[in-house]
Amino acid sequence: MISTSVTSSAASTATTAAIADAQSSAVLSSDFETFIKMLTTQAKYQDPLEPIDSSEYAAQLAQFSMVEQQVLSNDLLTALAGQLSSGTMGQMASWIGMEGRTTALVPFESDPITVLPTPPVGAQDMQLVVYNESGTEVDRSSLPVSSDPVTWAGVQQDGQPVVPGLYRFEIETTGTGDTSVTTTQAETYARITEVQNLGTEAVVVFAGGAEASASSITALREGT
Repeated sequence: MISTSVTSSAASTATTAAIADAQSSAVLSSDFETFIKMLTTQAKYQDPLEPIDSSEYAAQLAQFSMVEQQVLSNDLLTALAGQLSSGTMGQMASWIGMEGRTTALVPFESDPITVLPTPPVGAQDMQLVVYNESGTEVDRSSLPVSSDPVTWAGVQQDGQPVVPGLYRFEIETTGTGDTSVTTTQAETYARITEVQNLGTEAVVVFAGGAEASASSITALREGT
């Protein structure tokens, strides 16, 4: 079943940011209105025998102007942010139905998955490691050191097929005479089913429910 829900932490962060912006705007507007009332009252009830000093009055007017400009700037930035968010969502709407190149979890049903390894320079031995959604290793196989696409058929080393679900891929490599293992994430393609706007960040949702930031998508292609 495809899940398009936002993670609780991301939703909480977006909600907190929205509340903070609203509170900031409310406080600024309140301060602005309070300042106007105080300045008007001061001018209305000043002592005719000891009027407000001209330099003090000019300083207050300058402060009034600064507050007014701050309110206008805040409103303008809010409107601009809304326009940018709408524009981003409009541009990314065409991504839905396409396949995005990603290192996120991808769904496996029965069709083989094409894995795109990127071994580091100097690698001498390379293995493809497959993990399920819970992070458990389900398959491992040796490969020639190459960036050529590899097909994973969803069959474990003992010949048993893996259960349908979400899987991700890593490449483990070692160099000549080096016992240390270098691990890199391998990319695959997955169909995009939804695009979400979480404040300043856009998130894509893949078939199967896995999510990734839009900025992490390195390529797009027509859905198969």
